[in-house]
Amino acid sequence: MSNHDLFSEIEKKYTALGENPEIYLQGLLQAKPISYWDYIEVDSLLSLQRPRTNFKDEEIFIMYHQIIELTLKLMILELKQLTGDNQPTEKDLIERSSRLRRYTQMLMTSFDVMKYGMSYDDYRTFRTTLAPASGFQSAQFRIIEIYATPIINLINEKGKSRLSNTPTIEECFENIYWKDAGLNRKTGKKSLTLSMFEDKYLDQFIKLAKNIEGKTLADKIDQFPNPSPELINALRDFDYFYNVEWPLIHLKTAEHYLESKTETKAATGGSDWKKYLHPKYQQRKFFPKLWKDEDMINWGESKL
Repeated sequence: MSNHDLFSEIEKKYTALGENPEIYLQGLLQAKPISYWDYIEVDSLLSLQRPRTNFKDEEIFIMYHQIIELTLKLMILELKQLTGDNQPTEKDLIERSSRLRRYTQMLMTSFDVMKYGMSYDDYRTFRTTLAPASGFQSAQFRIIEIYATPIINLINEKGKSRLSNTPTIEECFENIYWKDAGLNRKTGKKSLTLSMFEDKYLDQFIKLAKNIEGKTLADKIDQFPNPSPELINALRDFDYFYNVEWPLIHLKTAEHYLESKTETKAATGGSDWKKYLHPKYQQRKFFPKLWKDEDMINWGESKL
């Protein structure tokens, strides 16, 4: 593009906005060159670690979870683009589902940082200062679930048995699988971890679920009566990695730190972590229509 054409396009752009192009060109003359550190906000990013103890490896623990949250945000950006008002093409679904799978694989392999990147004894000591905070309280993890599939697919069999014939979104959230980590259904008592989490995020989750109803990733897939094998494989991989493989790696990492020959420690959130983390009990599936009945029944069970 020639200089004349470039200036012409700039003039068209700002004139269409009702603005004077010369003002913007003059402003460009005064603008400082952008640097990598300013664009990425490196100084801000590196200042976000505030350990509660003097154990050096606690900073590793914090940074690891910050990396997890950034990865989850990448996944949410993909899901937002797939679940808008427009129906995505099959090509777009395949491409972005493959991205979601790769991000999930990043989450899976990154657990080596947790398992082998910290002093075993130091972690078992400094983690006591973190209660009742828990990775359970990651809102972005739940937001991914809400974008990915109708809420009914986030309710295990026991939860479904408690539902009315036409459950509301609110009723579904009362029986969603993750409440099992902090609610005693006999007494109605909630753990502090769950109470804090719901006080901060539950209304937001319900609002999102209502706004996305009928437009989740699973709903978008239903618009294809004969999805290609490539699309099915990409979606099944994402579903299985996110809902079986990643939780199992999380479970094994928890076992590494919380179990010893002499004792089993509780999670900082107080949950029955060995039972809660296993996909056999969570029974979370984003795309149940893409799985055979035997796959559904044995969801992660073979890896007990």
